[in-house]
Amino acid sequence: MRVLLVEPPKEVWFVMGEYLPPPFGLLELGAYLEKHVEDVEVTVLDCQAERVDWQGLEKRIAELEPDVVASSGFATCNAYTAVRTLETAKKVNPNILTVTGGQHFTALAEESLREYPEIDVIVRGEGEVTFAELVKAFRNGKPFSEVAGISFRHKGKIYRNDDRAFIKDLDSLPFPAYHLVEHLARRYHFRMMAGSKRYAIIEGSRGCPHRCVFCSQWIHWRGEWRRKTAKRIADEIEFLFNEYGMEFFWLTDDNFGLGKLAEELCDEIIRRDLGERIMWFMQARCDDVAKNSKLLPKLRKAGNYWILLGVESPNKRALEAFKKGITPEDARKAVKLLKQNDIFAQTTLIIGERSDSHKSISQLRTFVNDLDPDLAIFMILTPFPGTILYKEALKNGWIEDFNWANYDMVHAVMPTEHLSREEVQEELYKCYRSFYGSLPRRLKGLFSKNKLKRKTYRYLASQAVLQGFRKALSWRKKQK
Repeated sequence: MRVLLVEPPKEVWFVMGEYLPPPFGLLELGAYLEKHVEDVEVTVLDCQAERVDWQGLEKRIAELEPDVVASSGFATCNAYTAVRTLETAKKVNPNILTVTGGQHFTALAEESLREYPEIDVIVRGEGEVTFAELVKAFRNGKPFSEVAGISFRHKGKIYRNDDRAFIKDLDSLPFPAYHLVEHLARRYHFRMMAGSKRYAIIEGSRGCPHRCVFCSQWIHWRGEWRRKTAKRIADEIEFLFNEYGMEFFWLTDDNFGLGKLAEELCDEIIRRDLGERIMWFMQARCDDVAKNSKLLPKLRKAGNYWILLGVESPNKRALEAFKKGITPEDARKAVKLLKQNDIFAQTTLIIGERSDSHKSISQLRTFVNDLDPDLAIFMILTPFPGTILYKEALKNGWIEDFNWANYDMVHAVMPTEHLSREEVQEELYKCYRSFYGSLPRRLKGLFSKNKLKRKTYRYLASQAVLQGFRKALSWRKKQK
């Protein structure tokens, strides 16, 4: 049984600069398949890293002759690329079983099967066990009705099987199958954050205990928050460092947390003498940082040089509408504490909340300039399918654009009570111009005492970020 896992050709989100992440979700699936399915030949085709275009993808599928083709389908803005990948597979051989999954297709499973005949099966939610059982059923000629966690098409009809129970012990999962992309390891990088260091993604948990209305993560994981042990996470980091020379690690959790587990992870990394040899990045809540200030020196010692904070807004009404559970004061404390501990403080801000106006977004710009994070990313509130926000926006008729390619937090797909989509779009550019167009800020960054900040601002200067952003925001419509 030949299984081909495909990371399709797709555009890179420019705000993050030049970067090429490993196809982490596919590597997780590949590792589980190899461990639990006999006589399976798994191939990962990373079109990004191998510089394979759509014509090249068709050629590679024909050469490999897979029985199953599964496409990465994580983000809503990449939904069409997943569909095109499976369409390409069917073009090569209509008998190939085509599969996708991820948060977007989980939320819109039956709708997607109706709209895209190229898709045979959608794996909903957690993928490892479900995909392995699906491959076994296909190989053995068994009915898909026996596979929990999938939606599928059979003889022109669409079926939705029961949800699959989650894996209880995440430590039991094998390390992601980086050996399947070992020949590409040197190409995975994140220039802005880590220069030429080899780049790997690490997962410490799945889910989140919080309930932000715009977030699809906690919905996707059905409100549960499961975590790996510190030893298991450190084992994986050490393995990737020793076996593949990975030096920069992105802890991909939307909310890893800064409590006991984080401290245990730091202790494990320090005990293994890795703290001075690796660099890692994580996301954290502002209130978590503010409450755990004593942990920050240990984080820095363990190689954590960079934290992304979800500030979102200085407007208490907006934060309440988001159900964020933080205050503007939490953000001020968090940024200050990170800087005091020589940890690069990056923030995310959201515009386009229903009550937003020119005045409120101007106040956000003033707040950010006063907050003075090392870096800021501004995003447009986007109603991702499956979220509370999406259901509310759909019910109230707020959404004006259903082109999934524009659901990238850079394009406005709905207006506010006071601003049109075009005005929201222009306000986003003003936010970037206000922050990155500031000459004092640029000079301060270029000559910062923090080595990472100096390097980052030199990189940003070389990339002409504002010009790139303006180009990205041109109102040419993306096509399927």
